[in-house]
Amino acid sequence: MHNPRHSDPLTGPRSLNEPDPPAQARRPSIGLVAGPVAALLILLLPTPAGLPPEGLRTGAAALWMAIWWTTEAVPIPVTALLPLVLFPFLGVLPMPEAAAPYAAEVIFLFMGGFFLAAGMESTGLHRRIALEIIRRVGLGPERLVLGFMLATAFLSMWISNTATAAMTLPIGIAVVEIFRRDEPREGFPLGVSLMLGMAYAASIGGVATLIGTPPNAIFAGAVAELLDGDVGFGQWMLLGLPVTVVMLPLTWFLLVRVLHPPGELQADASTVLEAEIDSLGPTTPAERRVAWVFGLTALCWVLRAPKSLGAFTIPGLQTLAPGIRDSTIAIAASIILFILRKGGPGQRAGHPILSWDRARRIPWGVLLLFGGGLSLARGMESSGLSRWIGSSVEGLSGVPDLVLFAALAILFVFLTELTSNAATTTMAMPVLVGAAAAMGSDPIPFMIVATMASSMAFMLPVATPPNAIVFGSDYLTIPQMVKAGLVLNLVAVAVVTLAARFLLPLVFPS
Repeated sequence: MHNPRHSDPLTGPRSLNEPDPPAQARRPSIGLVAGPVAALLILLLPTPAGLPPEGLRTGAAALWMAIWWTTEAVPIPVTALLPLVLFPFLGVLPMPEAAAPYAAEVIFLFMGGFFLAAGMESTGLHRRIALEIIRRVGLGPERLVLGFMLATAFLSMWISNTATAAMTLPIGIAVVEIFRRDEPREGFPLGVSLMLGMAYAASIGGVATLIGTPPNAIFAGAVAELLDGDVGFGQWMLLGLPVTVVMLPLTWFLLVRVLHPPGELQADASTVLEAEIDSLGPTTPAERRVAWVFGLTALCWVLRAPKSLGAFTIPGLQTLAPGIRDSTIAIAASIILFILRKGGPGQRAGHPILSWDRARRIPWGVLLLFGGGLSLARGMESSGLSRWIGSSVEGLSGVPDLVLFAALAILFVFLTELTSNAATTTMAMPVLVGAAAAMGSDPIPFMIVATMASSMAFMLPVATPPNAIVFGSDYLTIPQMVKAGLVLNLVAVAVVTLAARFLLPLVFPS
C-alpha cells in the first residue's frame, strides 16, 4: 500500500508532514509477524487433493510475500528477495533456478529505460519538453489544465510517473498561485482541477509504453517466463497508446467540464511560463544529443521486428540481426549516454551526459521487485500451484469474455486503490495464467486487463505516488479526489474492457 506520509518503498520520499494514524503505524509491525506465521500455518495443513506438496510450500511462500507486500512490513524490494531464501529452503526450486529470473531480459529493458530517463533529467530536457507543450496548447483555464496533462502524460511514457509528477508539480503550483490571490488555498478551483489532472495524466501516460510503469514490464516478463512468449515495445504501444489517447481527453473533459471546473482566471499565466522557459536558456548541445539518442531509441524499438502489411513486409532490425531485442536497444542507448559528453563545439568535452554517480541513483528496488515477481511466478508454475488455483475457476469457461474482462478490470482498479500496483500485478500474473488454462482460454487478454487496470486507480492519495504527491500540495481534500476518482475509475473499467474485447485481438492474435 502506498502510504503518502512515508518514503515510498520503490521511489523515494513523500512530503505530507502529518503524523501517521495509529492503525497505519501498527500495520507494518503486524505484517512482519503475520507473514511468517501465516506461511507456517499453511505448511502445517494437509496437502489438498490435486496439489503437489511443492505447490503447498510455494503457496506458503507466496502468502508470506503477499502479506509483507500489502502491509509494507519491510521495503517492497526486500520482500522480493524472499524467493532466494524460501524456495531453496522449502525444496521448491534450487538456488540457480530461483535466482535466474532476477536477470531476466525485461529487467534490462527497464534498466535501460531508467538510464535514458536519468540522461534526460541530467540535461533538463524533460523540463523543456513539458514547458513547451504547456505553452503551445494555450493558457485559458481549461487549456492550461490540458497542457499540463499532455506534458505530464508524454513524460510519463518514458520517465517514472512519480518523477514526472514531482517535476511538474512546482510548475503547476507557481501557475496556480498567480490566479489564487486572496482565495483560500484548499479548494481553489484551478488548483483542484490542475493537481488532479497532473496526477491522473501521470498514471494514464504510463500505460502507453512498456517502460512507462512497472506493471507493464511485469506483464512482459511474465509472458516470457510463464508462456515462453515475447512482448515487443512496439507491439505493446499498439495497444497501450490508444488506451492512453482515449483515456486522457476523456479524463480532461470530465475533470474541467463536470467534476472540478477550473473557473475563470483573473491574471496571465504566460508570465510564469515564459520566466520558467527563459531560466532554461537556449537549448544546449547536451540536450540535443539526448534528444537524438532518445528519438533513435524509440524508433529502433518500434522498428525492431519486421512489420507485415498484407503481402508486403517492412524489414526490421531483426532482419539484419535476429538476436536483437528491446532490451538490447535500451542498453545500447544507455552506453551511448555514458560515452557522449556535454560540451559543445569549440568547448572542452566536459563530463559525460550520464555519469555513474547519477546512474546509480535509479530505482534499483523496482528491478529487484521484477526479479522477485518472476521468481515467484516460476515457482508457482513449476510446482503446479498456479494450475491448481486456476482449476477452481473452470466453471467460468462459459461466461462471455466481455463480462470476465469487466469483472477483472473492476477488481484490479479498486484493489490497487489500497495496494501497490506493482506488487498486486506480480502476484496476479501466474494465477491468471493458471485460471485461463483451466478455462481453456488464452491467458494474454486476462493478464493485460489486470495490468492496465492496475494503473488506473484515481480515488485515493494512497493509490499511486502521483496522487500522493499532488495531495501534498494542500489544494485538495480527500472527498474531492474521491469524487473525481470514482467516476474516472468506472470510465477506466469501460475503456480497458472495450480495448481488451475489440482492440487486443488485433494486436495480440491468439
